[in-house]
Amino acid sequence: MQAAISLFTAIQLLFITLLGRMLPARLFEARPAEGGGVTITLPLEGGSDPWYYEHGGKFYYCYSAGSGVAVKTADSPAALGKAPETVVYRAPVGTAYSYSYWAPEMHFIDGAWYIYVAADDGNNENHRMYALKSDTPLGPYEMLGKVADKTDRWAIDGTVLEYGGELYFIWSGWAGYSDLGQNLYIAHMSDPAHIDGKRVKISAPEYGWEKKGHAINEGPEVLQRDGKTYIIYSASGSWTDDYCLGMLALTGDDVTDPACWAKCPMPVFEKRDTAYGPGHCSFLNLAGQDYIVYHANVESGTGWNGRTVRIQPFTWRGNVPVFGSPLPAGSTVTLPY
Repeated sequence: MQAAISLFTAIQLLFITLLGRMLPARLFEARPAEGGGVTITLPLEGGSDPWYYEHGGKFYYCYSAGSGVAVKTADSPAALGKAPETVVYRAPVGTAYSYSYWAPEMHFIDGAWYIYVAADDGNNENHRMYALKSDTPLGPYEMLGKVADKTDRWAIDGTVLEYGGELYFIWSGWAGYSDLGQNLYIAHMSDPAHIDGKRVKISAPEYGWEKKGHAINEGPEVLQRDGKTYIIYSASGSWTDDYCLGMLALTGDDVTDPACWAKCPMPVFEKRDTAYGPGHCSFLNLAGQDYIVYHANVESGTGWNGRTVRIQPFTWRGNVPVFGSPLPAGSTVTLPY
């Protein structure tokens, strides 16, 4: 493990992970909310890297639309699938960011809307992170440019951490100029569209479950509760059945110090029948209940083309998240609205 942590913390993380894996999946199925609710059947629809976001009582689903980004909005997350699509940004031709829009995320920061997305010029080795900005969630969005540190290396799956009144960018990238594996990096931001700090590696694939198909750490997402900060990330090849979720826990006060991040030595969310390759998640809190949104495959071996969007509740043991197991296809989840 890269982070130096106390024996107690390591034992606690291992215990929580083992507990989450041993508890039966039915403990994580939603129960009907008082006064009714909306029951949905999994999976919701086809899709990859689902970014569900709530702001001001509205829900948003942000996703790739060819060489661009689309957003759906609704009053309930259950209605997002059938909501009308708005293409909020379409890339121009002949630029460094004209193709391969991957895993967009929308965030409301300092009174404006930002979308962070990976794009390239048609060559994967030129993938970098870019920021789009709008005054309204449904755009149109303006391209602000590349979000990169001084090394300007291959980068995808960027997200923002707000901690101690400061902004930090977290992403998946290559150490050098060739694909020898993907690590997680963090750097301080001067504003929502610019990095002004040195990139620091906070996680690299080290366990066997992070190296199935290829050595990969990607899709970092921030999860916070009662002063505790976690990064839930995706591990192994995204095209494999063994794609899964891992977890980093912040154990100190300096988010740019690798020693302040402790890695759980086991996956916290992994495959089961009809839920192969679960990964690249986002989170919602509905009426006090936390939910994880993720993609997984109904059939084994279907790779990127077989992904479907899922949502299910998860619980906590103390301040440590316990995700349980992906619900099988055909399961129902009742959302409070």
